[in-house]
Amino acid sequence: MCGINGFNFKNENQIRKMNLLTSHRGPDGTRFFCDDEISLGHNRLSILDLREEASQPMFSGDGNLVIVFNGEIYNFLEIKSELQKDYNFKTDSDTEVILAAYQKWGSRCLNRLNGIFAFAIWDKEKQELFIARDHLGVKPFYYYFDGDKFIFSSEIKSILAHPVERRLDQEALNIYFRLLYIPEPHTPWKNIFKLPPAHFAVLKNGKLEIKQYWKISHFDCLSDEQEIKGLIKGHFKEAVSRQLISDRPLGIYLSGGIDSTAILGRVSELRSKPAQTFTVGFEVESEHRAKFNADFELARKTSRFFKSEHHEVMLKARAVADNFEKVVWHGDDLVSNHTQTAMYVLSGMTKNHADVVLSGDGGDELFGGYDRYYLNYTLDRIQRLPKALRENFLAKFLFKLSGKQNLYDKLNIEPGIDRFLSFMSQKEADLSFLQKDFNQPEATRNFIGKKFFSSGEKLDFTKKMQYLDIKTWLLDDALNRSDRMSMAHGVEQRVPILDKEMVELSMAIPPSFGMDGQKSGKRIFKESLREYIPDFVYNQPKRGWFSPVAKWLRSDLKGWAYDILSPGYNPETEAYFDFAKVRKILDRHISGEKYALNPIWPLLTFQAWFKLFKNK
Repeated sequence: MCGINGFNFKNENQIRKMNLLTSHRGPDGTRFFCDDEISLGHNRLSILDLREEASQPMFSGDGNLVIVFNGEIYNFLEIKSELQKDYNFKTDSDTEVILAAYQKWGSRCLNRLNGIFAFAIWDKEKQELFIARDHLGVKPFYYYFDGDKFIFSSEIKSILAHPVERRLDQEALNIYFRLLYIPEPHTPWKNIFKLPPAHFAVLKNGKLEIKQYWKISHFDCLSDEQEIKGLIKGHFKEAVSRQLISDRPLGIYLSGGIDSTAILGRVSELRSKPAQTFTVGFEVESEHRAKFNADFELARKTSRFFKSEHHEVMLKARAVADNFEKVVWHGDDLVSNHTQTAMYVLSGMTKNHADVVLSGDGGDELFGGYDRYYLNYTLDRIQRLPKALRENFLAKFLFKLSGKQNLYDKLNIEPGIDRFLSFMSQKEADLSFLQKDFNQPEATRNFIGKKFFSSGEKLDFTKKMQYLDIKTWLLDDALNRSDRMSMAHGVEQRVPILDKEMVELSMAIPPSFGMDGQKSGKRIFKESLREYIPDFVYNQPKRGWFSPVAKWLRSDLKGWAYDILSPGYNPETEAYFDFAKVRKILDRHISGEKYALNPIWPLLTFQAWFKLFKNK
């Protein structure tokens, strides 16, 4: 893991400045390369081959190719073995393997890589820049291109070190307030973009050409349960084994859930030494511990079961306020998620013991763990009934009585973009604080509709929801914040369940295999990995990661929130927000009249972000 920077002109001072801004991503060294038409910078987090020879920018054996690379290639030894007869390797790094693979196969090398990566290769002879991002977008790649200057980085703040115009993208910001993140290729800035996952680009003669190199093409095509279980178990075991490669200490983020527990079980099977595990809890009153620290307690119990060396950190309310601007600065691509501070503090503690961690990200999206999948699955079956039986007073009463009013509200929404947004977008009524001239109610619908609902493909809608989550929420919320909060402290976070072979397999499994009785619950995934999951975890109900932030806003964080959400904090943002309405929303939340964390937190995040980046 590292930080990469670059641009298509020569400027030594500018590349040094970019490296300085991303130095947290690579605390073990910083280097750069400048030529007439290129400047490349690299901050190194040494994980494989710790020798100086493995530093970057790295040159190919003939000196023609130069690479800066962020990530890990888990199958680099297999590729290296295949290439050894053609290439004289001088290091034991995966970086050099990418160079050799690109030299032999060109862009086709990407189909052979199993890993997480973002890299740029400059070809001196062709005067051509080749850039690529991994299959799922675990590693970030941002760029600016105005038809002349091309600037790229692992983080937006490094691009903003250049004299580029800081124009806000009003459409992207409207999407942010509805989805709570900004989907690719957009960023908060009009002229800065994300390279999409599974894409590469070539910059030559002032032209940028972007192409896709991989996509999921097989859906719901498996039917034999025993075959599916065997495939899940085999792929999972291989993925975890591959991702243990490291010349630095390695640990596991342990949440108390199925995914991280299974990873710990597999790691304990492979290694004789106790695993290092890390978890975060919340310092709350005793009567609230059961709700907010259930996963924390489960992780502690799981660590004892597997005899890991367990490390814990407790987050206080004050730590949210004290670290908030740091979290937003490291995030720099707007994401509103109130767990980010917990992840930031957890990564800071982790760095004292390990430089690499495995996490369970992706299990719910791939194998149907979220309630919304079961609800979609149920809706499709209910909608087979005549509408008269679905839409009447008795039906509404029965749904309300069973505590499933939210399901009734969606009962007559047909599969498609409206149903997707009913699950994933904020309600327009909660966005009344947006100023009329700024507000674009159709922005999200137009963007998502054009990008994901215009092809006319026929796909079970529950599977479509899982697929869309991988392409949107997982990518630009979950993986985005995981990368930023871990790399803020120079910790490399790996995601074995998001191995591309696991992803392809999961999409080939019909949604029914994920259903568990009256709920969604990753049934087939859990049963496949039963040997790695103790009973006390296996039998736990599915729950989200509860944070007491909403509660803290009514007490310890009240004054802090009022300050940030006042018009004087950022006078310019009165063009975007009606602060009288913002104040009313906050008042009602604090009084307990109406829960409003979802509109409040993106406002807090945006206000801090605007202060840190727009006014600089």
